[in-house]
Amino acid sequence: MKFLVRERVFDIGDDFWVTDEQGNRVYLVDGKAMRLRTTFELRTPDGTELMTIRKKLFKVRDQMRIERDGDTVATVRKRLVNPLRDKLLVDVADGPDWEVTGDFLGKEFVIGDEHGTVAVVSRKWFRVRDTYAVDVNTHRGDIGGDPALVISVAVAVDALTGDEGGEEDED
Repeated sequence: MKFLVRERVFDIGDDFWVTDEQGNRVYLVDGKAMRLRTTFELRTPDGTELMTIRKKLFKVRDQMRIERDGDTVATVRKRLVNPLRDKLLVDVADGPDWEVTGDFLGKEFVIGDEHGTVAVVSRKWFRVRDTYAVDVNTHRGDIGGDPALVISVAVAVDALTGDEGGEEDED
């Protein structure tokens, strides 16, 4: 199942819709402005909160926690040393941990675990400006097939690896 996500190209307080392949609004990513730390809420079209995605403060490496009903369901974290390739780790509470590898700035990466591909994120599938697609493997039948969790991980990866994700400009 493919979803279309608009990149975070504006301020942190901006909201944006995640749509399906037919253009139907499936999730709202609600960026929370005026917070001490980067925070997003993933909501249904009727406003029901599904997930909260927030940056953890005062950690050695950048991390974002994904919560459902106040419980942490996953933590996305950068590796301390990144010698060979771009890689993030996702500690999943109720399943095998995930690994995210690829070109994060170019929005071309794969989310996978010991059982295979959980999702593929790619800018090339859709030629819409400032968007990328998330193709979720919903046939897995485990937590890896949970589109809300996968979209939340993609938003966390975008926040951790984008210009606002804590990396310094190298001018």
